[in-house]
Amino acid sequence: MNQAFREAANQIRQKPVNLTHNQEVARLYRKSLKTLCSWVIDRDCFLERATELRGRFDAERGCSNAKGVRLLREAKAELFEFTHPDPYCVPYMPGGSLFMRNPPPPLEICFPDGDYPDDAPRHTMNLDMTISRVETGKSAVGGVLVDFGKKNME
Repeated sequence: MNQAFREAANQIRQKPVNLTHNQEVARLYRKSLKTLCSWVIDRDCFLERATELRGRFDAERGCSNAKGVRLLREAKAELFEFTHPDPYCVPYMPGGSLFMRNPPPPLEICFPDGDYPDDAPRHTMNLDMTISRVETGKSAVGGVLVDFGKKNME
């Protein structure tokens, strides 16, 4: 990858959101469940493993800040170690079979005179067909870099 491409990609990438410790743990738990879903196919087995995973998170609830930071760092390393080489992805996400299939047309194209009906949606959609909100860190304003190798959006 040359320098010009890296600079262009850095301009398109959205700035990371500052998260609290609780938000980081919640996102780590969710990513752990998604990774577990990639490895375990049987639903009953998945539910057993998810219960074990939840128990591991609940066992360390309310620990000190220093221990929480250490556990978070170790958990991220463990999650990286167990990352699936070809993870399951939801069909409407990058890499899925429904990604950007039949996206809703912009309202400016549907109603060029600007006279929107009352029941027209007043929100902007992201590429993964979720509603665009700045506070979630996923905002459709500007550009979005889609990485098909990692099957995610930045």
